[in-house]
Amino acid sequence: MAAPQIFVDADACPVKDEVVRVAGRHGLVVTFVANFGLRPSRDPMVRSVMVPQGADAADDWIVDHAGAGDLVITSDIPLASRALKNGATVMGPTGKPFTEQSIGMALAMRELNQHLRETGESKGYNAGYTAKDRANFLQVFDAAVQRAKRQS
Repeated sequence: MAAPQIFVDADACPVKDEVVRVAGRHGLVVTFVANFGLRPSRDPMVRSVMVPQGADAADDWIVDHAGAGDLVITSDIPLASRALKNGATVMGPTGKPFTEQSIGMALAMRELNQHLRETGESKGYNAGYTAKDRANFLQVFDAAVQRAKRQS
């Protein structure tokens, strides 16, 4: 079985450097996928894919390329759901895993929050990204990479 690959929904991802650092320690390829603003890397293990502008272009590219045994980093809940169906391990930038058991509730909460924003019941502010979030991501991501490597 091939080595796991890492796919990052890179638009507004706060953990790009951390992903590269962990992947480098494990000798894995990282692919950043975005609609805009990616700086090419000199590292041969880091690929940057620019997709056309469009609501789900980056998501579609990731879903078309990530499969069983791969890792996907995203805060996009519908993308997480689609990647899980492909057999990928999926987590958000805080290290929170998306699983078959949790994705239904995550999708439902996303719908509820969207409704509350549309009706003016909620301002839709997201909590700021903290040092604790970053540390948690590093710990959970490193463990997920180790698991994926063992299973490949």
